[in-house]
Amino acid sequence: MLGQEILLTIGEIMIELSTLDEINSFIERNPLTFLYFSRMNCGVCHALLPRVEEMLKNYPRIAFGYIKVDEVEETAGRFSIFTVPVLLFLVEGKEFIREARFVHMDILKEKLNKIVQLYEEK
Repeated sequence: MLGQEILLTIGEIMIELSTLDEINSFIERNPLTFLYFSRMNCGVCHALLPRVEEMLKNYPRIAFGYIKVDEVEETAGRFSIFTVPVLLFLVEGKEFIREARFVHMDILKEKLNKIVQLYEEK
């Protein structure tokens, strides 16, 4: 699937990325990329994920990738992951938002709104 052009609608799909190559390809192919890093035994991760999914339904141009850090350990070095969950929003491969552990959804939504609006105006 990653060999194809990937432009996703969050309401339809969340892609689980299981290798560092898949993650890098996903970022390259999607100008607006939201990555959610989680661990299997993380209660906060599992409680926050549905809230993030619901929020991203309002941003159809943002591709949403889900990464289990337990299974893709090299993400810790590549993305400086020291705790989970970590939420990254990238624009054309550059990190614009990083939230970790305890995320204030209202503040995250405000930040996303500003960045997406500026991106769409360019």
